[in-house]
Amino acid sequence: MTAAQTIMTPDQDARAAELRAAARLLEPGVGRRRFLTATGAAAALAFAVNLPAAGTASAAELDARRITENPFTLGVASGDPHPSSVLIWTRLAPRPYEPGGGLPRGRVEVRWEVARDERFRRIERRGSATAHAEFAHSVRAEVKGLGSGRVYYYRFRAASWTSPVGRTRTAPAAGARPGSLALAAVSCQAYHDGYFTAYRHLAAEDVDAVFHLGDYLYEYAVNATGGARNYTDRRLPAHFNRETVTLEDYRLRYALYKSDPDLSAAHAAHPFIVTWDDHETENNYAGGTPENDVPPEEFLLRRAAAYRAYWENQPLRTPQRPTGPDMRLYRRLTFGRLAQFDILDTRQYRSDQAYGDGWRTPGPESEDPSRTMTGAAQERWLIDGWRASNATWNVVPQQVTFAQRRDVPTDAFKLSMDSWDGYPASRQRVLAGAESAGVENLMVLTGDVHVSYAFDLKKDFDDPASRTIGTEIVTTSIASGKDGSERPANWENQTRANPHLKHYNGRRGYALVTLGAKEARADFRTVAAVTTPGAPVTTAASFTTEAGNPGLTPA
Repeated sequence: MTAAQTIMTPDQDARAAELRAAARLLEPGVGRRRFLTATGAAAALAFAVNLPAAGTASAAELDARRITENPFTLGVASGDPHPSSVLIWTRLAPRPYEPGGGLPRGRVEVRWEVARDERFRRIERRGSATAHAEFAHSVRAEVKGLGSGRVYYYRFRAASWTSPVGRTRTAPAAGARPGSLALAAVSCQAYHDGYFTAYRHLAAEDVDAVFHLGDYLYEYAVNATGGARNYTDRRLPAHFNRETVTLEDYRLRYALYKSDPDLSAAHAAHPFIVTWDDHETENNYAGGTPENDVPPEEFLLRRAAAYRAYWENQPLRTPQRPTGPDMRLYRRLTFGRLAQFDILDTRQYRSDQAYGDGWRTPGPESEDPSRTMTGAAQERWLIDGWRASNATWNVVPQQVTFAQRRDVPTDAFKLSMDSWDGYPASRQRVLAGAESAGVENLMVLTGDVHVSYAFDLKKDFDDPASRTIGTEIVTTSIASGKDGSERPANWENQTRANPHLKHYNGRRGYALVTLGAKEARADFRTVAAVTTPGAPVTTAASFTTEAGNPGLTPA
């Protein structure tokens, strides 16, 4: 089997047929939006049916003398650490704001090195990888044969150019019992809403891994002055000032985000473990259902383009490579016997939002037992993984608020149909699965809502006296929502309406979580402003939860 071939499931075969049919939309007379969508996803269509676009396997090698500018403008990244391996990534783009990244078509051989020291005097592994134009000249290498639980440094070389140095870590050995594990949770980084100041502070934190919980980019337009950033020293190209629809649109948007120096610093400092939410494709899409009223085949083409660009620009391993509009993003990582991480995808397989989405009064439609947030296969995978787990902490990094969240403290409350509140039967199956698997220390990590929350997870959310069966740590946004405030306008209503809510803050930042053998600690780190750069970071609140005795206590 060649690198360009994959075995397709029946469902993917059916999707490929849909995409081939959708390609026939490229004919005179179609609407502008449909034309742009279908045209831009043409390369994704070829990938979906396993036909290498324009000669992936045979493209000529690019003459190194033609790389006359630094190609490493998008930095480096690492991700998904295993006990003996890690994935390292870069993307060649000497002119990142231009289509094609400023490189001619052609493949580029890129050398990489992994060392025990920052000066690369003790090199552990070295090799090479090919950057194909068909994959936006992205590069990934799964570096194997490394020691467990160790810090490593890595870099790339292309022609006469050398990348910045990245720092990464491998996971502890399978049977190891590390004393502690430090992680950060981040989400929601709308470039046009402000600076990524929180990432500059996160780069200096001592954490083993960063979990990105979705909305790595936004599909919305970014004007010439960077929106709320209000640039006075630069002008962004006009092609950023439109919604991302085509494959080239998504690639350019990733280049804009990854050229941010604070985000680049965080990637270089720590391995990232990523999952998406909606804005990497389109706001509040659900499975194959778009937010807007467009033909399903058109949306699948757009989703294929978005998923391919996501793969090209994130430090993900080979099993996560997409096939057209399908991408297996949910996966499991273990850190010795201290922690198991079950990373979910709550966007690709979910039922459509009930009652037309938004905040609604719950009823028969939202409470239908057949509704699912994860899809049946992912739900089984999650619960089966818990049954086989021997970890002290079972952590679920995912996207949208898991705990019940009433908007007002009266019987006339409404719930968010986009969160797990819009899928209560699905949530109850997951909680029952954790209980049946004997999970004692369940922790859910969440993003999406642009505020930080700390919740106790209740067996019955409608009964405040019900048993606490886990905790949820919701990280605020990096920039989305602009500066925010310590107490948003609905602070009093939500805190009164939800007695299991222990913390609520509306500033930007990230969450630090330290897992130990006897307890876990969460620190909510915030910055006062993102519409101006350079704000200091502070700790807004801290909580602990005791192993074997779930529930949050102020630290």
